[in-house]
Amino acid sequence: MSRRRWRIGIWAAAVTATVGAVALPAAAVASPGVSGTTPGWDIRLRSGIVQAWGRNDFGQLGNGTTTNSPVPVQVSGLTGVTAVAGGGNSGYALRRNGTVWAWGLNSSGQLGNGTTTNSPLPVQVSGLTDVTAITGGEATGYALRRNGTVWAWGLNSSGQLGNGTTTNSPLPVQVSGLTDVTAITAGNFTGYALRRNGTVRAWGYNNEGELGNGTSGPGTNSPVPVQVSGLTGATAIAGGGFAGYALRFDGTVRAWGYNGNGELGNGTTTNSPVPVQVSGLTGATAIAASDRTGYALRFDGTVQAWGGNGFGQLGNGTTTNSPVPVQVSGLTGVTAIAAGGLTGYALRFDGTVRAWGLNNFGQLGNGSAAFYSPIPVPVSGLTGVSAIAAGDFAGYAVVGRWDR
Repeated sequence: MSRRRWRIGIWAAAVTATVGAVALPAAAVASPGVSGTTPGWDIRLRSGIVQAWGRNDFGQLGNGTTTNSPVPVQVSGLTGVTAVAGGGNSGYALRRNGTVWAWGLNSSGQLGNGTTTNSPLPVQVSGLTDVTAITGGEATGYALRRNGTVWAWGLNSSGQLGNGTTTNSPLPVQVSGLTDVTAITAGNFTGYALRRNGTVRAWGYNNEGELGNGTSGPGTNSPVPVQVSGLTGATAIAGGGFAGYALRFDGTVRAWGYNGNGELGNGTTTNSPVPVQVSGLTGATAIAASDRTGYALRFDGTVQAWGGNGFGQLGNGTTTNSPVPVQVSGLTGVTAIAAGGLTGYALRFDGTVRAWGLNNFGQLGNGSAAFYSPIPVPVSGLTGVSAIAAGDFAGYAVVGRWDR
């Protein structure tokens, strides 16, 4: 492949990647082709296979086994994949034809195929077509359809299906009252949607203020979407374990919810049921979040992180928490970011992936038995990556060749 084609492919990957709990605008996700970036070029993802690594006791690597792997293995039988997402212990893939496939743990129906039987191989989520973006919560799957509606399936104990009930569903149900949605994401038990007008809706669990509507505590969960207070001009969203995040058009980031590890990034460890600004962070172009840590990709290709760091998930060579952003060490040329339970991931312009943080199940993907790494290490054997994502203890990558 020529250098010119590769550079164009990487630009497209940065535009289309959906990572972990991060979802970019639907118009930019899962399109079968991106035209008009360069005259005469029609860029398409030709192969679109998925590689996975890390924990696999429920089949979350999707390769037909339940054996962990500290290096990437191919998810079986999937091609034409344009986006990938991780739930707690389940994986999700969006194919070019607008269908969604899932594998791994299914105890609450989070595979969306009408059963509660685990599957170490991908199965099709029932009845979903024209999907443009996907994301996963701890045991709940979500899909954005081309008409701007949102659908959810799986665990619903806190109302995270958003359909007005608290009854699990092993089949997709429509999130109530949502239209004109352009991006979706999820925390552990909370769903989020970005609307075309730059506002954000949230539903589900709210004990720590995850809904961002000024309430928190027992009895404040919402089984239908409510508006995140005072937030306008949002262009991207991310869900952490018990916190929500929004990137604004001006390159600043807002966060709300739990803050015991400094994951709101405002210099404190005090929870906030309304959005607060992440301190000192400008020029952000993408965001991601894990259970205890927030991440931002800046315009210069570097990554900033804040919050919990007990396993080196800030990537700055220490294991000390930080309630304000610090730079992830040695990362440049990054085009997309993702976060697992306690592990961070970065996709570089050359199509390779770096990982840092917890590695108890091999989720760093570098073949190492080390329990964690406080600095980024290369994920083994991955090239030509176009999108990344993560579950609690597993990493995922879409590998495809961009061409005319």
